[in-house]
Parts: sequence; C-alpha cells; structure tokens
Amino acid sequence: MTVSRQSSLLREMSSIANNIANVNTTGYKKSGFLFTEVVDRLSAADNEGNVDNDLSEGSVGTQFYSTEQGFLDQTGGVLDLAIEGDGYFVVQGLNGERLTRAGVFMLNNQRQIVNPEGMPLLSAEGEPFQIPIDVAQIAIAQDGTISTDGDPVGQIVVVDTPPGMITREGSNLWRPLDGFDPVEGEVRIMQGYLEGSNVQPIMEISRLIEVQRNYEMNQKILDQEDQRVSDVARTMRQG
Repeated sequence: MTVSRQSSLLREMSSIANNIANVNTTGYKKSGFLFTEVVDRLSAADNEGNVDNDLSEGSVGTQFYSTEQGFLDQTGGVLDLAIEGDGYFVVQGLNGERLTRAGVFMLNNQRQIVNPEGMPLLSAEGEPFQIPIDVAQIAIAQDGTISTDGDPVGQIVVVDTPPGMITREGSNLWRPLDGFDPVEGEVRIMQGYLEGSNVQPIMEISRLIEVQRNYEMNQKILDQEDQRVSDVARTMRQG
C-alpha cells in the first residue's frame, strides 16, 4: 500500500507543479486527482452528507479539472476574446475540432481568425470566419456576432460537453469525448479581454508542500521496512 501511495503522491506532485507552471497561461484550468480512499469514504457518507474529515490519501483515482472561471483581464486587443460564463470556443485542429478557453486570436494570411497555432476559430455553422480586406473596424458583440465596418460576417459559437466527457491536450486545447452542444443559458463573449488562469498560486504551493511532506514520511517508512527485512534476512543467514 505504501509503495502504491508513493506513486500516487508523485502523480499529484506532478499535477500541482504543472498547475504552478501555468499560473500565467491564458485560459488555463487547474487539475488534480481524487484519491480512491477519499472517493470510497465520500461514497460511504451518511444521508446527511457527513463524512469523516480524517481522510488519508490512498491510490490515485479520477483526475479532475476545475472549471472555475479565471480573472478577466482587459487588454484592448481587437481579437482578444474571453468567455464570461460556461463553455468553450471551437477551433479546427488537424485531428478534428478542439475546444479552448484561451481567446488569443489573430488574422492569418488568408484573413481567417486563428489561434497562435494557426487553428481557425469556428462559427455557429462550423466554418472559419473570413474577414474582408481593408476593413476599418472589427466589432464582436457579447452574443458572438462579428461585424466588419457594421456588416455582420458570422457568429462565434460557445459550446460545452457532457460532464466529464472532455480531456486536456497540448497548446491549451481540450478534446471532446462525446461531442458538444451550444451552451444554454447566460454567456457573454467579451472583446478586448483575456481570461487568466484559475490557478491560485499560494494554495497550490501549500498543497505541494503538504504532498512533499507526506511523500518524505512514506519514504522513511519504506526505508525502515527495507532495513527490517534486511536485518531479518541477515539474522536468518547467521543462524
């Protein structure tokens, strides 16, 4: 059990370190792990929802991602976009449609709105946006309607997936595992804003210290057990 717990703690430390490394990454969502021992005790909670607060960490179970919204930073960039509320932008990747909260967009040589990796932002019809040449103004309304010099050219779609049916990929992208649908309810697209990471550095550093201490304590137990086994084996050989 202790060896398994060490492996679990290493994975948790890696997750926390990745969160800290992305504290300034636009639209980043922190991740973590639910330990199976915690999950088991939560499942055994009584009807009033009371659980034992003395929860130790067993084997790593389900990885989770926080969907809490990050701070919206006003940049003034014409194609800097942030989603206020739930959901994701849709971009066209090489291996299919991908989702993102990172609203850093720009125009490519074909006058398409793309992310830094060159993936086109998609409209409600699933098509890239084509921005005419020599337009004086690009305006994006809070409902996602894009207009150039007052003429609408399309509407940005904001989508979401069924709970848990999404997995993180590189470049701050998410891959839907079972499709996606337009977000229902109140959501606004904010032009000239970017959403910051939802990582809280002080909390992550505190958690990292806690996990490291647990790892060191368990390592001492393993070392002591290894010494005990060695001592028994030596005694048996001498006897």
